[in-house]
Amino acid sequence: MATIQLTKVIAPSVWGWLGDRTGQRVRLVRFGAITGSLFFAGVFLQPGFYGLLLVMLAFTFFWNAILPLYEVITLRTLGANREKYGRVRLWGSIGFIGAVASVGGLLELVPIQNLPWLLLPVFVGIAVSAFLVPSDRGERKSPAPRGSLKAIVTHPAVVTFFLMNFLLQVSHGAYYTFFSIHLAQHGYGKLAIGLLWSLGVVAEIALFLVMHRLTRNFTVRQIAIGALTLTMIRWVLIAELTDVLAMLLFAQLLHAASYGALHAISVQYIQGFFGKHHHGQGQALYSGLTFGAGGALGAWLSGFLVDGFNTSAAFWGGAVAMAIAIVITWRGLRPPPVEAQA
Repeated sequence: MATIQLTKVIAPSVWGWLGDRTGQRVRLVRFGAITGSLFFAGVFLQPGFYGLLLVMLAFTFFWNAILPLYEVITLRTLGANREKYGRVRLWGSIGFIGAVASVGGLLELVPIQNLPWLLLPVFVGIAVSAFLVPSDRGERKSPAPRGSLKAIVTHPAVVTFFLMNFLLQVSHGAYYTFFSIHLAQHGYGKLAIGLLWSLGVVAEIALFLVMHRLTRNFTVRQIAIGALTLTMIRWVLIAELTDVLAMLLFAQLLHAASYGALHAISVQYIQGFFGKHHHGQGQALYSGLTFGAGGALGAWLSGFLVDGFNTSAAFWGGAVAMAIAIVITWRGLRPPPVEAQA
């Protein structure tokens, strides 16, 4: 399972560079979906531990190419209407709820050993749907200015942006790794735990529906600091008030801030700063450094807190990470330069 995080750090940068260099992002998505599905089929061979490790490395290397490329395709298609990104992205959240509900229901009827057979049609469906997206013509753009990517990545505002998102995903390590265990320890049943997970995603969908209004009325910095503050409050509530159902429900509604709001402004922020020459690599860095490296470090560190103390301590660790992120963001986050947004 760790190979998913490992390739999420490396693969998006490779595919993002190819997408920027060739302009053939849709074709790369198709290739990644088809090849990834073929490698996933290796699980049916029951290859043993090391064979399965190789299958997962190959599968996730191609699979982790898809989402960052699709983010670029979506924003380029929206053009001047990029504030409507949330209305497109919410369908991923709806798909998540549908997958949890349908696969979870099916696993009540069939043994867990059949899970790969349930997943394979989904992967094939994604590959087929990629062919419904019109392919790129392969942009013939002028070469990027020498040293431009280095100048962007080392810009103080961009460094702040990546640190903010890195710490955000570090703080989510406890949530994605121990939230279900934490709830079970406090007496919540499987159905209640599933419903609480779903509530967070429903809140995320609602946020995506109105995100375009927020971006019109508030600056990126205001949204980021507000969302980070609400995320810190969320982890404290989960750590200390798990037994109070009303507080736990409120904490799950705050998923709209801790994921929805920050992800929506982040993909647009990258488009603004990295511009047309390096947009794909910007999205790849965002995926790899935050969801990949940040998520992996957060899960690892939260494990130490759980072993040394308890699951509540892991969520307090997430709150501390958010406090640091708020200070860093307050001091350093700035809007992209106007010329880079063209």
